[in-house]
Amino acid sequence: MQFTTPPPLSLYVHLPWCLVKCPYCDFNSHAVRGAAPPPEQAYVDALIADLEAELPAVWGRAVSSVFFGGGTPSLFSAAALERLLGALRARLPILPGAEITLEANPGTFEQDKFGAFRDAGINRLSIGVQSFDDARLAALGRVHDAAEARRALAIARSAGFESINLDLMYGLPGQDLAAALADLDAAIELAPDHLSWYQLNIEPNTLFHARPPALPDDDLIGDMQDAGSARLAAAGFEQYETSAWAQPGRRCRHNLNYWTFGDYLGIGAGAHQKLTDCAAGAIRRRHKQRQPAAYLRGDYLGGESTVGAEEVTFEFMLNALRLCEGFPAALFVERCGLPLGVALPGLQAAEARGLIERDHLSIRPSELGRRFLNDLQALFLPDGEAAARQPAG
Repeated sequence: MQFTTPPPLSLYVHLPWCLVKCPYCDFNSHAVRGAAPPPEQAYVDALIADLEAELPAVWGRAVSSVFFGGGTPSLFSAAALERLLGALRARLPILPGAEITLEANPGTFEQDKFGAFRDAGINRLSIGVQSFDDARLAALGRVHDAAEARRALAIARSAGFESINLDLMYGLPGQDLAAALADLDAAIELAPDHLSWYQLNIEPNTLFHARPPALPDDDLIGDMQDAGSARLAAAGFEQYETSAWAQPGRRCRHNLNYWTFGDYLGIGAGAHQKLTDCAAGAIRRRHKQRQPAAYLRGDYLGGESTVGAEEVTFEFMLNALRLCEGFPAALFVERCGLPLGVALPGLQAAEARGLIERDHLSIRPSELGRRFLNDLQALFLPDGEAAARQPAG
């Protein structure tokens, strides 16, 4: 692989504690015990040490976005996050106007606290609402109700946040089309700048996987997607990714860097990172120790690997084909360090099935490709993995 320039660089910071572990959640999150707060000062110390160990790999590179994810990062105090942001800025050049996002859950909102978050330099909030139906929220194990969700957005606005995302799910246990659209209407009424609207999926190693709830069937899910998409478009939201909708000019820059196969540094328990080594012609991945207790002891690195040339095409397509507008053909060459010809078998197969539209300048998923995205992405798996996924005779 040959690279002429490194991609844009983002920073992901994982804060793994939450109030309660939700039954659908497969993220690296850990419920706090009783009323005990997270060990925030010790954890900030560990994050700073973790970052310092990674600095040689990113010398001279500026950070275009920062994302505090979890868990529930808003459980941390504003003072702890202000200290952490100061330490990040002292060690990394963060670009002026960089997008700095904090994930927050409605049950953690306090006016003064979120005003202090804003003063510390956080300029975007992502609020995990999931539903405005109290019965559905209870079924999902959420600790807030619909009234708290509405109050959270009001507090965020009054604290000065001008960029706010709401997370909302559909395809919930026992949900019908009317209920899914009622949730969507409630979200639209609150006028967020961005909406992450996505289907509930049952993931391995979750309580829902061990005890699956009754979910809507595929036909009903399709009806929710079609009707909801029309509702969002009519309200002025633009769909730019499989599950991301934004008001004009409000797309999430951090996530766009992921989807365009940019680089990201990851610190914190369970964080992942991808960095392009132009000199060595390699893409390197690392993941951090998942267990907070071990991470706090200084055991930061969980594992590392180099992405092989046979894997790069799939990893790029896994991300870039999520974008409704697709990607410039030249971006593949720039971010993968390979000629576009290596992806030609997959592109030809996708085009023959009507899953993509392409010319010499750009490649984009068709409407059919967006609906059957997993099938489209699978066409770019390395030969051995693709063969293993073929149905038996």
